[in-house]
Amino acid sequence: MKKLLLLTTLPLLAFLYSFANTGQGYHAGNTPATDSSIAGAKGGFKDLFEGTHADGSLFNVKLNPKAVSFVQDYVESHSGMLQRMKSWGKPYFDLIDDVLEKRNLPTELKYLAVIESQLKTSAVSWAGAVGPWQLMPQTARELGLRVTRKVDERRDYKKSTHAAARYLNELYGIFNDWLLVIAAYNGGPGNVNQAIRKSGSRNFWELQYYLPAESRNHVKKFIATHYIMEGDGGITTMTRTEHAEHNQFASATEKALPDGMESQTISGKFNAGIMAQTLQMDMSAFNRLNPSFDKLLSQNGTYELRLSAEKMALFEERRNLILEQSVRAALTLANR
Repeated sequence: MKKLLLLTTLPLLAFLYSFANTGQGYHAGNTPATDSSIAGAKGGFKDLFEGTHADGSLFNVKLNPKAVSFVQDYVESHSGMLQRMKSWGKPYFDLIDDVLEKRNLPTELKYLAVIESQLKTSAVSWAGAVGPWQLMPQTARELGLRVTRKVDERRDYKKSTHAAARYLNELYGIFNDWLLVIAAYNGGPGNVNQAIRKSGSRNFWELQYYLPAESRNHVKKFIATHYIMEGDGGITTMTRTEHAEHNQFASATEKALPDGMESQTISGKFNAGIMAQTLQMDMSAFNRLNPSFDKLLSQNGTYELRLSAEKMALFEERRNLILEQSVRAALTLANR
């Protein structure tokens, strides 16, 4: 009961149990190692991300059922700590976001530092990795950091974040898939390349059991942390193929507007809560039509706003008022 109550606080996990008895177990020609922590997860499922909710509205990102068991346990054991980290870790997240944005990397990669070190500069692994990004000495030096007996820039938040961002860029240039990048960041690109050769696949969910257990679980920890912190998945929790299908479905869905609905591309510092209030809409109704509004507008600079014809006319009438109040709210929040 405790687990069920916990899961109901996370909409993204509300549907997990519908998959519990679907499909067949994972098999391969050369039987790889099994992982007891995800032994309950089944194979033969649909792809990781689907395009719509049950009510037909636009989608949030759907958790791969192959990760269900692992993520359930991780949510139960870590969600409290991670929710608290949202508050005390904000200065670190802001710094990391700034570095990642400057390098055109997804800001959600900051959650890699969460699972690596819990954002601690003092973190030291058994293998000698140090700092918030847990860089090994040689890797750190290759990335331009000083690592000597007297100076260890792996503990410098800004410098180590720049180094980690450079390394993530290099890994993405090799694998062009964020789940494989996370695995390679943990276990090295050699282990990932070996898993690709042995499995004959570049899909994480198909090659995962050819990776060291620590690396495959690292990827799942990242996905689980992303879901807890963001309430959803994103580009860094998808395989390359899933991301392409995600975009294709989203594009097709956006074109298929129901009767009486209108859409327009907007830009500016609009706020979902203020927009819903000013348009006299229930927040849940606004979110069903415009999922992840604040997040995607902030990330992309534009958003395809979907409203009924009546509400769209009201938006046009009150557009400047909504924008003014949204900007004022953002400034108030920034000054707290």
